[in-house]
Formats: sequence, structure tokens, C-alpha cells
Amino acid sequence: MGFFGFLILGLIAGAIAKAILPGKQGGGWLITLVLGVVGAILGGWIGGLIFGGNTLGSFFEIRTWVTAIVGSLIVLLIWGALAKRRA
Repeated sequence: MGFFGFLILGLIAGAIAKAILPGKQGGGWLITLVLGVVGAILGGWIGGLIFGGNTLGSFFEIRTWVTAIVGSLIVLLIWGALAKRRA
């Protein structure tokens, strides 16, 4: 998957994670993009540890989307906890 494909995956995964976990996490589309990309990396790393191997395949594979969304949910939970602590 190329760089722009990974950015698009991160943006969509971050948006899906925000839709699944509504609340006042703050941030606009740029934060959503960053959280989604970091979440995709985290999800791929955790999936690789659990299942052994590369869980981030091509753009249209379901395992890529599941690991990116799960990772984005984890990052969004952490972001929400940090944002709540600052407020």
C-alpha cells in the first residue's frame, strides 16, 4: 500500500472510530487523520504480535481495515483520556 493509500485508510479508519466512540475528544479532520494513521500503525503492530505476521495487507483487504479501526479506537480512547485530563 502506498503512502497516499495509507493516509486515506487512516482518515477513514479515524472517522469510523470517532463514529463508533462518540464523545468530546476534540480535534478536526487533521487530528482524525493523525489518530487514524497512528491507529493503523498500532493496530498492525498489535495484530502482528497476536496473530504473528503482517496484518496490514493491501488497501481492500478486510484485515487491513479491521486492524486499522481497532488501532484507531485504542488511540482515540487514549486521546480522549488525555483531553479529559487537560480540561
